[in-house]
Amino acid sequence: MKVLISDGIAPEGAEILKNAGIEITEQFFPHQELIENIKGYDAIIVRSATKVGQDVIDAGNLKVIARSGVGLDNIDLDYAKSKGIKILYTPGASSVSVAELALGHIFSLSRFLNQSNITMKIGEWNKKEYSKGRELTGKTLGILGLGAIGKEVARRGKGLMMNVIAYNKFHQINDLGIKMVKKEELLKTSDIISVHIPLSEDKSPEIGEKEFAMVKDGVMIINCARGGVVSESALLDALLSGKVSSAAMDVFENEPCTDAQSELIALENVSVSPHIGASTKEAQLRVSVEIAEKVANELNK
Repeated sequence: MKVLISDGIAPEGAEILKNAGIEITEQFFPHQELIENIKGYDAIIVRSATKVGQDVIDAGNLKVIARSGVGLDNIDLDYAKSKGIKILYTPGASSVSVAELALGHIFSLSRFLNQSNITMKIGEWNKKEYSKGRELTGKTLGILGLGAIGKEVARRGKGLMMNVIAYNKFHQINDLGIKMVKKEELLKTSDIISVHIPLSEDKSPEIGEKEFAMVKDGVMIINCARGGVVSESALLDALLSGKVSSAAMDVFENEPCTDAQSELIALENVSVSPHIGASTKEAQLRVSVEIAEKVANELNK
């Protein structure tokens, strides 16, 4: 059995595959080269950089497509399943890391840390400008999507003595004692909205112009889910109008970002990071070990 590891894996994960008698190749191929080289591999392990569409699938004889992470939007799921290919992923392995990043952005925006870190390093002492921070205690944290990551955010919000509410699009999960509400109520009553849902199949935003018209004045928006879940153009308008007080993004409609996104990213009341939600040593170890074990078990059935 041969496995192509396209976007990297921790040494512990590679060792699991080798010990299972699997031959591995750790190499990233640009898309056209991937099409040319995929034949001969029984499985491919990817993260977010490699796209596995119909063209890649047709060029190979894959038994397994594995994603080291949560989202599967870089894989043509329907086509892969129609070909009998097993899809594996690690939905919970990086949840803590993503949740902690979301909270980090919330703290940063609440106390102007994203701005003061820059201005102090160029010799400014803007104490007066940064004296209107906000405590998190008592604020309403609305979580849009209470899956594995959303639950971790909820636990931490409760620990900070916030009023945590949540909305789930497909089913209501309430095993954390969190109040489940309709989406409209969450939008209208939350002081902070943290988004943790996948991008829809038609790639339409979950929060767009219509939703921004509903939100509480001065709301904070956090997107550590997927680029496009929050419309960047609608968010920019809401920030410029003052309807949204601040926003944080770890994910973007285009990655790496383009000049067209620079106006939004450059705003002082926007905190950004380059899609690093799952990029901690602990998460990457858990993801690598879990996906390696799943792939080895599937190929050795």
